[in-house]
Amino acid sequence: MVTVAFERELEAALREKDVAWLSHMMGECGSQDAAELMARMGRQQRALFYRTLPRDVAVDTFDALDPAVQADLVKALPEIGEVFEGMEPDDRAELLDELPASVASRLVAELSDGERELTGIVLGYPEDSIGRRMSPELITLRPSMAVGEALEVVNAHLDDAESIYTLPVVEDDRRIAGVVSLRDLLRASESTRLADLVQEPDLAVAHESAEEAARRCADRKRLALPIVDTEDRLVGLLTVDDALCILEEADSEDQARMGGSEPLRRPYLATPVYEIVASRVVWLLVLAIGATLTVRVLEGFEDTIASMVVLSVFVPLLIGTGGNTGNQAATTVTRALALGDVRPRDVLKVVFREARVGAMLGVLLGSLGFTIAGFVYGWSIGAVIGLTLVSICTLAATVGGVMPLVGKKLGIDPAVFANPFITTLVDATGLIIYFLIAKSVLGI
Repeated sequence: MVTVAFERELEAALREKDVAWLSHMMGECGSQDAAELMARMGRQQRALFYRTLPRDVAVDTFDALDPAVQADLVKALPEIGEVFEGMEPDDRAELLDELPASVASRLVAELSDGERELTGIVLGYPEDSIGRRMSPELITLRPSMAVGEALEVVNAHLDDAESIYTLPVVEDDRRIAGVVSLRDLLRASESTRLADLVQEPDLAVAHESAEEAARRCADRKRLALPIVDTEDRLVGLLTVDDALCILEEADSEDQARMGGSEPLRRPYLATPVYEIVASRVVWLLVLAIGATLTVRVLEGFEDTIASMVVLSVFVPLLIGTGGNTGNQAATTVTRALALGDVRPRDVLKVVFREARVGAMLGVLLGSLGFTIAGFVYGWSIGAVIGLTLVSICTLAATVGGVMPLVGKKLGIDPAVFANPFITTLVDATGLIIYFLIAKSVLGI
């Protein structure tokens, strides 16, 4: 485990470019520790650090890095082609997506014929599809094989396949007949035919969404998920570790977008400041433009505010409550969409449920607002605040629940439709509701 004292010594050695110290100390550093340390370094320090790692540690460390950090290393270290050759085809495809075309072409050209062919299979699928994240390196068995023969095949390809725990069983035309687990093979007698052991597989089609396939693999607790083409021919395997990586990336992306920014492609401390600015500034501009709706609403009710200035005191409270209520609903429904708990066709069910939730929250908050505002500013003002909170909470929860479903139906990331836009929309409509209720109750 890396200590704080060790990190300080390492930082000093990197500043002074003390290669002798680095080479000596890094000989005792594991690949995971090295990857975590590199995620906190600048580009030049990272390249120097990587050069001092022992060869076997360097290969494993490179595999553990984010693709964007791998790309930085490739650009800084031209000699990294040997490590590129040793990568899994799916990891190699991720890295190539991060590299300039000229660098990617050079690395692919330097691959052996076999590795270039495997990489080409993965690169042939769309970037967000599961075909792009599957491993084409797998062991296939035949239904007619005996268990003893199958175990010999597995043993002969132990170093070639990414996973041996879930073994696809295919017909002669590579159409999948089922799967068999290594546990079942070891438990059965050697003369037993695989046709007697094969189980119905959970499958994913190569062109379907990587996140959906990964979610299925995790939800059904599969060690691996066979990937087939449109004619049910086996083309690859999604392992559970890759599935978990896909889900982690998707979750990070959703969290970033619900917070009003784009996801960072590198670890935070390894991300240049200008990239962090770029990931946030677009959303801030969009929200700033959206906020002009709120300004226009306030201008439209300028006379109402002038006749009773106390109404302006409650504006931050009301729009804040509406925005928070909408964000809560959007976050809940977005998560339910990701887990497959709801689908776009459930929109009416979600509307009915969130309207009731919003109304109940509004009654609770509105009662509190009515009591406090009534004591301080008079019961007529308290009635305005109470009724507005009921209305805004009901509206915000309903809109917040529906927007992610609309986004999913339109093929847009539901997280994009979530918090930032909901906040802007509810702010403007909430103020209209507020002033209309005030005019009606107060007679102004």
